[in-house]
Amino acid sequence: MIVRTTAEITGTERDVAGPGWRSKRIVLAGDRVGFSFHETTIEAGTIHEFHYQNHVEAVWLIEGEGSLLDLDNQTVHQLGPGSMYLLDGHERHQVNARTRLRMLCVFNPPVTGREIHDENGVYPLVVEEEAASV
Repeated sequence: MIVRTTAEITGTERDVAGPGWRSKRIVLAGDRVGFSFHETTIEAGTIHEFHYQNHVEAVWLIEGEGSLLDLDNQTVHQLGPGSMYLLDGHERHQVNARTRLRMLCVFNPPVTGREIHDENGVYPLVVEEEAASV
């Protein structure tokens, strides 16, 4: 059984941030449950492009207002509390935060740690682990 709080994650290696966003990595690959679980915040007035080439991701927005742009077909979806989106085709997407967004994110396969995606969706630690296991 795993029990932890976001308060105990704050300021540790599981607390990852970049310009305009922060992700508290509550469950990671090392926890050996087959997925990772994060609480992510995106600051108001920011726009972020994401592409998770190696992961399926489900996102549930619990706070804030914004929009989601599918960069492949230019479809825009409005986001508000209770919105969920699932990226099951490794869609390139952009999140536009009108107000501060707070979301819960599940990744499969799980994220391994402090890695931060690059624009082609490659997580270096995942690539290294896969190469090492071959």
